[in-house]
Amino acid sequence: MKKEYNTYKKSGVNISNADKLVDYISKISRKTYQKDANEKSFKNIGSFGSIFDLSQLKMKNPIIVSSTDGVGTKIEIANLLKKYNTIGIDLVAMCVNDLIVQGAKPIFFLDYIAINKIEINKVKKILDGIVMGCKLAKCELVGGETAEMPHTYGNNKFDLAGFAVGAVERENLLTKDKIKANDVILAIPSSGIHSNGFSLIHHIIKKKKIPNDIKKDFITPTKIYVHEVNVINKKKLIHGCANITGGGLFVNIIRVVPENLSINIDLSKIKIKKIFKWIKKNNITDSEMLKTFNCGVGFCLISNKNNVNEIKKNFSREYRPYEIGFISKSNKKIIIQNKLQW
Repeated sequence: MKKEYNTYKKSGVNISNADKLVDYISKISRKTYQKDANEKSFKNIGSFGSIFDLSQLKMKNPIIVSSTDGVGTKIEIANLLKKYNTIGIDLVAMCVNDLIVQGAKPIFFLDYIAINKIEINKVKKILDGIVMGCKLAKCELVGGETAEMPHTYGNNKFDLAGFAVGAVERENLLTKDKIKANDVILAIPSSGIHSNGFSLIHHIIKKKKIPNDIKKDFITPTKIYVHEVNVINKKKLIHGCANITGGGLFVNIIRVVPENLSINIDLSKIKIKKIFKWIKKNNITDSEMLKTFNCGVGFCLISNKNNVNEIKKNFSREYRPYEIGFISKSNKKIIIQNKLQW
């Protein structure tokens, strides 16, 4: 009788598929190299560690800023709709939009994909999205890891994590002390739900089917605000900013405001997107909406009122900032005016 040998493949891990992906990543990652840095970029994919030459940034006094994040249960929407080519954009966006809060320019990105079983076409689509996100953020994809874990993840299940590093000149670093009383708070529109609140969405769609006319809105990738925010920060037009992610509008803005100052928000000024109006109809209170979703505000800027018109010139019409509040001195940290206009 022929002896049966145990192998890694029999346990559910296919190394040859992983090797094929490394070759694919090596090719597509080159698309993220900056034009003026191609000759200096190292061949990182396939190495043990990734290398980046900081001298190419041509900064006098650089401060390094780092961020890590995932896309949460938006992954399950990708699985439900079988659309995998945009979830990678979300992954990059969730990381780099945090970097720019402190004024940093993203310089490189690494990804981590953990999956039940490597399906080449599926993973390639995820990677294509990551590359597109890096191109939009103008940062290099320098490495990552794809882990096949059949005993940890169920059939068709996967998870994503991203790691971004950016740099900013010390004089352009955005810190709390720059924010002053009477500064205005500007809202930059979101592209949609972004990547927060999907656990509540899953709770809703277990009982209620997603209407066909808004299905695409659930998978719309997170807007990457890197270019616009870096430009206006370099022009010294802003005193601070906040990425509106988990915790919603109030929690994220208050994180960047000094202890002695308060935020005043007029909720009636918020331009609410259609997708949030559908979510709201599912027996959800205004307060729950505000602490779970961005409700149409993807990013906020804090600036001197005199800079508002100049700031707006740097944005397309779709993402043009508009005023929703101001900074003041008060015993209350958060002062709310009016209600959301559904």
